[in-house]
Amino acid sequence: MDIKNAVAVVTGANRGLGRHLAAQLLERGAAKVYAGARNPSSVDLPGVVPFGLDITDPAAVAKAAEVASDATLLINNAGVSLHVGLVSGDMADIRLEMETAFFGSLNVTRAFAPVIAANGGGAVLNVLSILSWAHFPGYGGYSAAKAAEWAMTNVIRQELAPSGIDVTALHVGYMDTDMSDYVDSADKVDPAQVAGLALDGIQARALEVVADDKSRNVRAALSGGLDLLYPGLPVAR
Repeated sequence: MDIKNAVAVVTGANRGLGRHLAAQLLERGAAKVYAGARNPSSVDLPGVVPFGLDITDPAAVAKAAEVASDATLLINNAGVSLHVGLVSGDMADIRLEMETAFFGSLNVTRAFAPVIAANGGGAVLNVLSILSWAHFPGYGGYSAAKAAEWAMTNVIRQELAPSGIDVTALHVGYMDTDMSDYVDSADKVDPAQVAGLALDGIQARALEVVADDKSRNVRAALSGGLDLLYPGLPVAR
């Protein structure tokens, strides 16, 4: 996948990581960057093509695929984190997190896959999370949604390969964005750096980009026992 001259669609491009991804795509020579947001007037990045996109609205997704009919690169970045628990949290919030991360991203991918294939192939980047792999109270709905999106990413990678479409997964912990404004800055990584690593991964046709040390440590722990991920759990003796 050649970033230079690519025609990219970035969901959730009005702020945070999405804005950095859109900006760096332009810096790397992308021919066009469609910047999707629920409110396109909130997109303030010079050089992009703002357009309205609510990824939980199938009609809006279908319209976006018509507007960006020249796309060769899709970045599924839009997301929501409501800090809802699974046992006693609001089911509407849990459903919204799943509708966004899993069904929303899948619907966007389904809409753009034939577009990208018709334009000669390209790539999809799914912005996942360290919480795709490790799951904790307070992030129950988000963790479940991101775990489902990780599984979806692994499947569509195989389904889209015959069409000449690469699929890259991006895993990262806390970034210095509005979504994690409650987290101490020492625990957060620079979203501009993450965006650069993600685009490097797309360029290199990487299956997976693990963008920070915390995510790398969790990735390594997946092959061990659950006590490595959840040290507070009771241990059988």
